[in-house]
Amino acid sequence: MGLGDKGVSRRGLLQLGAGAAGLYAMRDLAMVSSFGAPVGGGYRALVCVFLYGGNDSFNLLVPTSTARYAEYLAARQNLAVPVEDLLPIAPTTSDGITYGIHPSCPELRTLFDAGQLAIVRNVGTLIAPLTKAQYQSGSSAVPPQLFSHSDQQFQWQTGVSGSVENVGWGGRVADVAGNLNLGSQVAMNMSLSGSNTFQVGHDTLPYNLGTNGAIQLNGLFQNWNQDRTAAFETLLDAPHSNRLVRQFAGIQRQAIDVQGVVTSALASAAPLTTVFPNSGLGKQLKMVARMIAIRANLSASRQVFFVSRGGFDTHDDQEQDQPGLYADISQCLAAFQAAMVELGIADSVTAFTGSDFGRTLTSNGDGSDHGWGSHHLVLGGGVRGGDLYGTMPSFQMGGPDDVGGGRLLPTTSVDQYSATLARWYGLTGPQITSVFPNVGNFATSDLGFLT
Repeated sequence: MGLGDKGVSRRGLLQLGAGAAGLYAMRDLAMVSSFGAPVGGGYRALVCVFLYGGNDSFNLLVPTSTARYAEYLAARQNLAVPVEDLLPIAPTTSDGITYGIHPSCPELRTLFDAGQLAIVRNVGTLIAPLTKAQYQSGSSAVPPQLFSHSDQQFQWQTGVSGSVENVGWGGRVADVAGNLNLGSQVAMNMSLSGSNTFQVGHDTLPYNLGTNGAIQLNGLFQNWNQDRTAAFETLLDAPHSNRLVRQFAGIQRQAIDVQGVVTSALASAAPLTTVFPNSGLGKQLKMVARMIAIRANLSASRQVFFVSRGGFDTHDDQEQDQPGLYADISQCLAAFQAAMVELGIADSVTAFTGSDFGRTLTSNGDGSDHGWGSHHLVLGGGVRGGDLYGTMPSFQMGGPDDVGGGRLLPTTSVDQYSATLARWYGLTGPQITSVFPNVGNFATSDLGFLT
């Protein structure tokens, strides 16, 4: 489509303006969902912690019962964690299996024991429930391009397995819930990790933040550059006859105004006493905590944040790299939860993990390869923690859950996992099915891990 005065959508204009400014523009604050208002009742926030590369979670949560550990050891070979090193946990609900958590994650074990952390087992992209026989015969639909990083990141973040529309479930949630933040100049969705599909909606675009706060327009608004700043302000405020130029100028003005609002609110907030790890993820989650602390200044009743950690594509050096990856996740999530307790808002904030896919049970000699099902973490004061959700797969090679090469068929869909989070956020039944159109294919849209 050409960039003339006609034929350019508002969303396209927002994207143009956001790219030029180095920011993502805000949603249309006047948008009200055609499905009615979500359930209100105070503040709530979702924090997506995306683990890029495909997390090998089968070393994060390990069955320690004699027979089940023997299957794990036979499948994992050199990748297996010694049973004596695992940190034992005691889930509230027993399935007859005992479990341990990776030894690099004592903070996660503490959170689990305190009832603030739940683990959802064997989650993956699915269009409908699927058996191994159906998968092998090709008689039922499966998500496109399984085991591809970019495709499965896209499927996870859209929350609709099989979707080709570049709209994420966090964005669709914000489309529906946008009227809860009327009066706020700042977008409901905020990213600390650049562009992502998860937060893009039909009427919603995320606002990009840096780990030190709002991102400034390069070369402007420094004391030494007042002449350039004044000239730019004059250009923005000048009358423009061309609609594209007029919209572009308005978006730049909005971005500048929001940068001022965020910067001012952060400057006036009391510093957090919680100490975060000095890692990339730690810095991102610290800024999320700071933004949550100023929620009242931003007139925000709902917020959705996106942070990420890379390095999980462990084809090589998994034994050396995985302990450090897990230690960072464990320490950063524990610090974030401590900050939420410090702010007195822990019951209203839920953090959760996502990833491209799980990895193979089998070792390639130095790591694991692209898989399918994977375990995930959900953290917060509103979590029914201290328990495991979903079904633990069999680790038997060639068994009922192995679709080939040690890739495990998911028994819980991303749609169900995500819909449970969206319901807690405040969406009602019809809104859930509008945001997750495939969720009706499954037995439930609420897995029960949130109050």
